[in-house]
Amino acid sequence: MIRMGTSGFSYEDWVGPVYPEGLPKGQWLGYYAEHFDTVELNVSYYRIPSQKIAEGWVERTPDHFLFTLKAHQSITHEREHPEFEAFLSTVAPISEAGKLACILAQFPYSFHASDVNRDYLLRLREGFALMPVVVEFRDHGWVSEETFELLEQLGLGFCSVDEPPIKGLMPPVARATSDVAYVRFHGRNAAKWWQHDHAWERYDYTYREDELSEWVPRIRALDQAAHLTLVYANNHYHGQSVDTLRKLESLLADGI
Repeated sequence: MIRMGTSGFSYEDWVGPVYPEGLPKGQWLGYYAEHFDTVELNVSYYRIPSQKIAEGWVERTPDHFLFTLKAHQSITHEREHPEFEAFLSTVAPISEAGKLACILAQFPYSFHASDVNRDYLLRLREGFALMPVVVEFRDHGWVSEETFELLEQLGLGFCSVDEPPIKGLMPPVARATSDVAYVRFHGRNAAKWWQHDHAWERYDYTYREDELSEWVPRIRALDQAAHLTLVYANNHYHGQSVDTLRKLESLLADGI
């Protein structure tokens, strides 16, 4: 089963390109859910939402809709005092409604493939108990059979990424290490990846069809290997992520 959505839905610059002019913010998620059946929520990285907010997400989406929540920064970036319990309390109403796709634990580039950090992956698994969790690495040093075997042992998914071909970053490796396969399209804006004034500049990129076609056989292979394959487009500036998904949907439908 392949589910496709965008990384986030609440962007002011989507008014016009994605959302109709005058559509109230409170109706954005409902409108989004008319066009996509899953969304990756990045807001949970910056602050842990309350249960009431999570319940609102559940109420404003249809029964079949799935959410992925990015793990809070205390869990992936700070790591000294990871707030697992508070985060799980937010996830609870989504999980109980049958709408949780998984939790995405995106680690920073500074999270290198060391023994200490491998041990932390065990702590991550224990902290999230039986919840479905996918790990995104930024340092290419994690690309190894040792890593894939460790993720399989811990029941953690591997996040495949498309991003600029910059030395040190993750290559476009597609691998399923759990029941959940995962792909994130970050765009290929190499010029703005490390040097930018605003965070959105990194993801300001419009994919060409030939670039996306490279992923069609990879996504199909992931779909064969996992129970659920999640594909999210993170090049969200001015709704370019929606364009990415429309092109990819067409390519997958054509069997290219």
